Amino acid sequence: MRAKDDYRSLSGAQKAALLLMSVGEESAAKLFALMHDDEIKEISQTMANLGTVSSTVIERLFVEFADQISSTGALTGTFETTERLLGKVLDKSKVDAIMEEIRGPAGRTMWDKLSNVNESVLANYLKNEYPQTVAVVLSKVRSDHASRVLALLPEAFAMEVVMRMLRMEAIQKDVLEDVERTLRNEFLSNLARSSRRDAHEMIAEIFNNLDRATEQRFMTALEERNRDSAEKVKSLMFTFEDLGKLDPGGVQTLLRNVDKAKLPMSLKGASENLRDLFLNNMSERASKMLREDMAAMGPVRLRDVEEAQMAMVTMAKELAAKGEIVLTDKKGEDELIY
Repeated sequence: MRAKDDYRSLSGAQKAALLLMSVGEESAAKLFALMHDDEIKEISQTMANLGTVSSTVIERLFVEFADQISSTGALTGTFETTERLLGKVLDKSKVDAIMEEIRGPAGRTMWDKLSNVNESVLANYLKNEYPQTVAVVLSKVRSDHASRVLALLPEAFAMEVVMRMLRMEAIQKDVLEDVERTLRNEFLSNLARSSRRDAHEMIAEIFNNLDRATEQRFMTALEERNRDSAEKVKSLMFTFEDLGKLDPGGVQTLLRNVDKAKLPMSLKGASENLRDLFLNNMSERASKMLREDMAAMGPVRLRDVEEAQMAMVTMAKELAAKGEIVLTDKKGEDELIY
């Protein structure tokens, strides 16, 4: 085989192969254990075809490796730094495609990624696909994940999928590639986009869980530094008073699910309009008892009122996430709050 004497001609895989061969079997085994199967195959194949490599090239490789290690300071890798770096060498459409891929479910291959998608989310998507497509998907993902997804599909549809799986022969390459392409373009890319959390939404959720005095302190400080961001966060926050936007059915559903012991405390600190909304959606007897309970409480601590109100807001969000009530945002659009 041709001896490799020109260091500049070495590829990355060849450098990795040479380095592993040079550190000894024990160290190489430890490094291989940290690699993915595809990486091991690529480096192994490269090793087998290296031929003779001069000692000068080996020495140059180790000098470069040592220089790179010693000159590297502490690094922190994030989605943002990665996206910024890619933006310097690739056009925006390619960067967006790559970031969607890595922001999505973890996994090296398409099927690894699908195995890490929540089974409810995957089942909800697959129930609208052809049974044959679903059969292909469930035959490729991990069996434990496939079983959970199958259990969530409509029974008749699930049995049709099972029958297709039983009759399935070797999947043709072009069929598999077509399924992969559809899943990547229509499902995983949308999943990656929808899983991105807006920074303002994240802060609004955090502020929602602060006591009123602390929340006001942070909001005032944010207004001083960035008024536009403060206004966005305010518009996204869902407060106890926003429960006043519930329709009568939503109020009644919430009343059936909240902790009855905390209801007098939460409504004692509510505005008159919100208090009337809840009282008017109760039976006359229940409304009278609640008014009496609030009157009998006397003065109460603000902290206790806020705690009771936060419990009601949390319950409302849980019910909205299940689709049992609809919460209206401050822009007047109906949406489920998760």
